[in-house]
Amino acid sequence: MSAIEKSQGSTVQPRPVFGAFAPFANPFSAYMVDAAQRTVLFWDVMRQRGNQYREHIAMKAPNVLDYKAELVVDGRTLERPVNYMLVRIVPPAGASIDPKRRPFVVVDPRAGHGPGIGGFKADSEIGEALKAGHPCYFIGFLPDPMPGQTIEDIARAEAAFLEKVIALHPDADGKPCVIGNCQAGWAVAMLAAVCPGLFGPIILAGSPLSYWAGVRGKNPMRYTGGILGGSWLAALTSDLGHGKFDGSWLVQNFENLNPSNTYWTKQYNLYSKVDTEAERYLGFERWWGGHVKLNSEEIQFIVDELFVGNKLVAGEIETSKGYTIDLRNIQSPIVVFCSKGDNITPPQQALQWILDLYDDVDDIRSHGQTIVYTIHETIGHLGIFVSSGVARKEHSEFSSNIDLIDVLPPGLYEAKFEKKTADTPGADLASGDWVMSCEARTLADIRAIGGNDAADERSFAAVAKVSEINLALYRTYLQPLIRAMSPAAGANWMHKLHPLELQYELFGDSNPTMSPLKAAAEWVRKNRMPVAADNPLAAAEQGLSRQIVAALDAWRDLRDGLTELMFFSVYGAPAFQAAVGVDPSSSHPLRKAGSSVLHRELLAEHVAQLKSRISTGGIQEAVIRAMLYVGMPRQAVDERALRMLRRIRDQQDGMPRLALQEFKTMVRQQFCMLMLEPEAAVEAIPNLLPREAEVRRKGLAVIREVLSARGEIEPEVAERLQYVARLFGVDTDIPGVTRLPPPKRTPRAKAS
Repeated sequence: MSAIEKSQGSTVQPRPVFGAFAPFANPFSAYMVDAAQRTVLFWDVMRQRGNQYREHIAMKAPNVLDYKAELVVDGRTLERPVNYMLVRIVPPAGASIDPKRRPFVVVDPRAGHGPGIGGFKADSEIGEALKAGHPCYFIGFLPDPMPGQTIEDIARAEAAFLEKVIALHPDADGKPCVIGNCQAGWAVAMLAAVCPGLFGPIILAGSPLSYWAGVRGKNPMRYTGGILGGSWLAALTSDLGHGKFDGSWLVQNFENLNPSNTYWTKQYNLYSKVDTEAERYLGFERWWGGHVKLNSEEIQFIVDELFVGNKLVAGEIETSKGYTIDLRNIQSPIVVFCSKGDNITPPQQALQWILDLYDDVDDIRSHGQTIVYTIHETIGHLGIFVSSGVARKEHSEFSSNIDLIDVLPPGLYEAKFEKKTADTPGADLASGDWVMSCEARTLADIRAIGGNDAADERSFAAVAKVSEINLALYRTYLQPLIRAMSPAAGANWMHKLHPLELQYELFGDSNPTMSPLKAAAEWVRKNRMPVAADNPLAAAEQGLSRQIVAALDAWRDLRDGLTELMFFSVYGAPAFQAAVGVDPSSSHPLRKAGSSVLHRELLAEHVAQLKSRISTGGIQEAVIRAMLYVGMPRQAVDERALRMLRRIRDQQDGMPRLALQEFKTMVRQQFCMLMLEPEAAVEAIPNLLPREAEVRRKGLAVIREVLSARGEIEPEVAERLQYVARLFGVDTDIPGVTRLPPPKRTPRAKAS
């Protein structure tokens, strides 16, 4: 071993260059030996993948969770049985779980793959929640649905699961935080609209809620329904599957979006780094190949009501009891995590629902809703759930600061993450490696990311009409025949012969041609001769790989461009739209949810109550109202303020001691008073204060310490703090601020 290798602590076995291996000392021979060895090791990994696949599907409840789990509720035992289960995650050794912290419930998507991706390694959603001290639960599912199971049945089961979690944690400081990944996100949102009392904050990670939304030239998957003629093909596939829809087709749709990764990059990355990449590759493939099935009723609801019909944001979906699902009924804070690099759920599909439901930020506040969003710049769809970097940053910060999100005043915010350094003010108040802040936004910020215009909306509305027609024709003329010709045995063979299933079935020990690979791979590992990094043929190989990727990407771009052109040429034609019942001259939003007369009446009553209580309260109300008033110019709140408030409460006698839910309610009430009657609310602060000067001084000290948690107080904030000091009757000077008259008006957040 060379001196350089020794100094770097290399563990790679030295490559012999003398004796029997002397002929391989030249670059060509060295590369050929390395390439041959990598080929053997690559196919041995494929063999292991096939064996792993068989072992996985043979499990009674296959999943990829990296944590031990205990069954809490089996959905198959419910009145309306479903194949879902609630399990408790057993904390790993060394984890410190606070039983008073709100539990986290992670719901994995049933979009073709099996459950567990939310906790398949330490750096994951479950892993970060455990690190933050939260009890954790997981809602997963079995590969096959129960007979007759529907989406509504699943919603009832998940409601029962949450009721059980709440009952198990009666002393928790809040309702469960529920994370809905991808397709689980819309399911969680629908349930929260129907049963709002079961939820604490909701995190929607990579979850589509507005299915037509997107940007031309970037989001081709949304055209699939139109190109295929609507949802009739989902019905046909379910009928061929003897009443079950094979999730392999959903996975294949995903893979078709990026042919360079599907057909080359993923495999070449393993081949080129086979000495170090095998374990990671097999870990991911264990989940990627664990395909599950859906009942025909389930997939038809998903396609008709959501992906093609886009009825959720329009309030056009009803339960079996006639209850309309309106996302504006959700009372919990909603966190939306999406990415510009996500070609499955682009930011428009994750956020457009806000524009569909609300006229402006004041409309959001009138419904008492808090919406926090963050947009990653580059990560892909799967990276939102599986990336270690995302887990250690975004998911870690959400877990650590879920109480901050829960107590935010109603409105629209963007979550920002600033890297913590030694120079960060109040660094000890921020957990982890980042400082999270929530900055106020307007609907103009959502519109700025792009989206559909009225012409685009009409095209997708035409697709929905065509889908209804084609589905009706299929059910009338073809479905009876197809069902009669599709026995259960045939459906089973169709599943086994699916291209995605075959690639796992063929490359395993069950295939006798693969049996010599194991011994050959063991010999190669003992005699491994990796090529030098500066080998010219190795560089040429990488260059060829880049050219293959470029060619496949060019094909993808051409295909997607032609698909988009075809879509709008057909469905955007005024004559075609008129023929299917879409007004080609309409410029009104087709999916805009209607307003509720009852909501307006209840809002007016609530406003009157708040105004009547402006001058009522005590030191608690006064401190919170003053704190909100003074901090308004910042238009942002970060985690250090809440942690400073908690620290003060724990260390000082006389500090108002409120439970988290009480504090949240008070913050919202005082914030709304400041929005409704800014001048009257501020001028009424002295009426809320007790006579004891010491209590007033402590209250003002709390305000000052909380506002200074993130560093130096800004001039406008300092001016307001000086004014509040006068209202508190405390003779104090704020550095850099002269005695100023009270501001004439408290500025309201500007509506979009």
